Amino acid sequence: MASLAETTFAFTHLPHPAPTPADVRARVLAAPGFGSHFSDHMIMIDWNEGRGWHNATIGPRGPIALDPAAAVLHYAQEIFEGLKAYHQADGGVALFRPEANAARFNHSAQRLAMPELPEDMFVAAVRELVRADRDWLPSGEGSSLYLRPFMIATEAFLGVRPAKQYKFLVIASPAGNYFKSGAPAVSIWVSQYTRAAPGGTGEAKCGGNYAASLVPQGEAIARGHDQVVFLDAAEHKWIEELGGMNLY
Repeated sequence: MASLAETTFAFTHLPHPAPTPADVRARVLAAPGFGSHFSDHMIMIDWNEGRGWHNATIGPRGPIALDPAAAVLHYAQEIFEGLKAYHQADGGVALFRPEANAARFNHSAQRLAMPELPEDMFVAAVRELVRADRDWLPSGEGSSLYLRPFMIATEAFLGVRPAKQYKFLVIASPAGNYFKSGAPAVSIWVSQYTRAAPGGTGEAKCGGNYAASLVPQGEAIARGHDQVVFLDAAEHKWIEELGGMNLY
């Protein structure tokens, strides 16, 4: 676990005009579910070909202005990560191996022809958001504050090439159990669809990989299962991975 130690990376703090009232937040935290509610703030850092990473801010969570020709909408240059902050017995808050998420984020960036984010900047951004929205961390057993760092291509153009402008953002969501049933085990369905293929983008954490998994996941749920398991693309007989978690 990594503590929320102070960092030297500087963020501009933008005032929040209307943070969530404490009583409303308390009702959300009593039964947060997963991915349905969001904390008050977000991190945003810009990148362009001339300046690199700049303009790091933390401010109110809100809509992102995008040109209709933004590259992310047409050529799917976008990646993301997922990690959690947890309450500790001593009253503190800790992150689980954020450096590993930072390294995987850059691996995905390489595969999608996107700029790498310095790992210390990634970790500093996550820590800064947890500090700002610590009150959004639920206290129930198995609960956490789910953190979603992501990067999108924002340059407006039509043409097949890497974009020259990007935004890195971090948002947070209070989380309870991922599975609504709360069962200690899950039921899985073996899919005939392929999740990843040699030479493809399966090893990158990009949204397109998840979009392609929605149909097989829907088939699993329709048959009464919680999750789908994918076989290898070459021979279609070796267990490869699960849709929403690691498989051991």
